[in-house]
Amino acid sequence: MSASDWSAVSVTLSLAFVTAVLLLLIAIPLSWKLAHTRSKLKPVGLSLIALPLVLPPTVLGFYLLILFSPSEPLGATWQALFGQPLAFSFSALVIGSVLYSLPFAVQPLYAGFSQFNQDMLVEAQLLNLPRKTVWKRIILPAMKPSLVIAFGLSFAHTLGEFGVVLMIGGSIEGSTRVVSIALFEHVESLQFAKAHLLAGLLTAFSFLLLVVLYSMSKSRKAGWSWI
Repeated sequence: MSASDWSAVSVTLSLAFVTAVLLLLIAIPLSWKLAHTRSKLKPVGLSLIALPLVLPPTVLGFYLLILFSPSEPLGATWQALFGQPLAFSFSALVIGSVLYSLPFAVQPLYAGFSQFNQDMLVEAQLLNLPRKTVWKRIILPAMKPSLVIAFGLSFAHTLGEFGVVLMIGGSIEGSTRVVSIALFEHVESLQFAKAHLLAGLLTAFSFLLLVVLYSMSKSRKAGWSWI
């Protein structure tokens, strides 16, 4: 592969890793809250989170592109703070990827938290264990399979993004040009040999990652009953 393609691979892996880490930080408390709330608005919240599963990526990308514009509050604030536009930057890709891959992190954790043994929490309460200790010693260890699956699915889903990243990131080498964009450009320029190489690499890596995740998900206890 060319240096340009290796650069796209590097940007893609960096984007997938950062997105997956951020999604875990967001999805853990969000999934816990959704799994234990009795609010009548719960279906609305679950629907909003799952919306990227059915919404065309370009629609989300379009609205984000408008939101990131310097003429809008978010875009203007970002430019004032960092001295550069938010749109067509790696940060824009991270924000878009977090929103687009959110259901892939929330759903496994939501399933896992919904099946969590509440008796363990009752025992911890009787022992007057601090909340931090309960999470560190009881909840998170019990949720390890769901956490790994949530991270893996978020990572894998981000690898294949196209519509969202194209709308808000374009194709800036070393910054926003990811593998899916590079693949599209190779096909567009009829460089099918290069396209085959990138497509094969992405397919093989995604397949192996899914094999690992399916191997870990031997039962509903792993929190992957939704797929």
